[in-house]
Amino acid sequence: MSAGAGAPQLTGAPHRLGAAALGLATVLIATMALATATWGPVTVNRMLAGGPVAAPPPLPAALVSVLAGTVALQPGAVPDPINPRAPLSVAVQHGTLRSVLVTDAKSGQPVPGTLAPDAASWHNTAPLTYGGSYRVTVSALGADQQVVEQNSTLSTIKPAVLTSASFRPTPTMTSVGVGQPLVVRFNHPVKDKAAAERALTVTSTPAQPGSWFWMSTSEAHYRPQAYWQSGSTIQLDANLFGVDLGGGTFGQADRGVTVHVHDSWVAKADGRSKVMQIFHNGGLVKSMPISLGSPAHPSHNGPHVVSDKVPTMVMDSCTYGVCEGDPGYYKEKVDLDVRISNDGEFVHSAPWSVGQQGSSNVSHGCVNLSPANARWFFDHFTIGDIVEITNSGGPKLPIWDTYGDWGASWDEWQAGGAT
Repeated sequence: MSAGAGAPQLTGAPHRLGAAALGLATVLIATMALATATWGPVTVNRMLAGGPVAAPPPLPAALVSVLAGTVALQPGAVPDPINPRAPLSVAVQHGTLRSVLVTDAKSGQPVPGTLAPDAASWHNTAPLTYGGSYRVTVSALGADQQVVEQNSTLSTIKPAVLTSASFRPTPTMTSVGVGQPLVVRFNHPVKDKAAAERALTVTSTPAQPGSWFWMSTSEAHYRPQAYWQSGSTIQLDANLFGVDLGGGTFGQADRGVTVHVHDSWVAKADGRSKVMQIFHNGGLVKSMPISLGSPAHPSHNGPHVVSDKVPTMVMDSCTYGVCEGDPGYYKEKVDLDVRISNDGEFVHSAPWSVGQQGSSNVSHGCVNLSPANARWFFDHFTIGDIVEITNSGGPKLPIWDTYGDWGASWDEWQAGGAT
């Protein structure tokens, strides 16, 4: 009875010992696995062999870099002044950026910037200023959970001369004709015209090939190969800020203008037939008898562009050297004046020459019309529209005369550019 009762007790002990041994082995295996994952197999092998155990490598500290353009800013260093248009960027390795503050030392105002979604980089979203000084303060948290603070400074160049650009058409002009060139005028001479051209961009919709021509060291014109297409939209951008234009002159600011081209209006004035035909979007809509410049004062040949118009003005020949007492002197009020050159050529009302209009050229270079025809022309033609004069007996309109741009062939026009 006792033997039968003792049998289970004797057989149960070995099972408990086996379970304990199995549990110890499981813990050992788990520990080795954890050690392998943490310290690597080499360290674990050394542990098992009873050799020395190396400590795990420390986690790296944050490594901050600050770039102004291509110049790396170092704490305590004083780098050469940079171009204010150069991008300013901050990056961190082995960590994340906690804060980046770029402060204008003069005004105390921060420079706007944006932090990347992963907090690994930052860059400015507004340019710096000329002749400025800035403090850059960066705080980063490393993989080692330690905060790194880095401070640096920078300055920007101070040009000897700043030049600004004005446009024609101006931003207030809602639309222009198909002959209107784009004009950029600088208030200081430009030595490096190629640099200026690279900063000037023109985008037309629909796309039309075009090119720049320098009228002088301070004025550049842009026109397409042929007249603009009616209905076009043109964007002119002068990205001049930070641009070295040579001789110590830099662009002062960026600016742009959007130009809309209205319907095509082209007048063709023929000095042989003494008739001016009016074309609207390519179709003939009206013909008018005219009188061009006399043989002593011939009108210029070639395409003219309307640059201004006034209801009434006083025309005085003394403005071009024929003054009171000289043969051919005149000074009188003239109505419905549409300027087509800077040399004093207009399309205007001339009731005194109605008898010669259609039969002889008797003006001082203008296109004479009857009062009724002058009113129609004044009401329909505006800035940028075209008056093409042929067979006048006069010289070609100079390319530099306000908008004599279309008198140049396309090859001549392209040769006048800097790039």
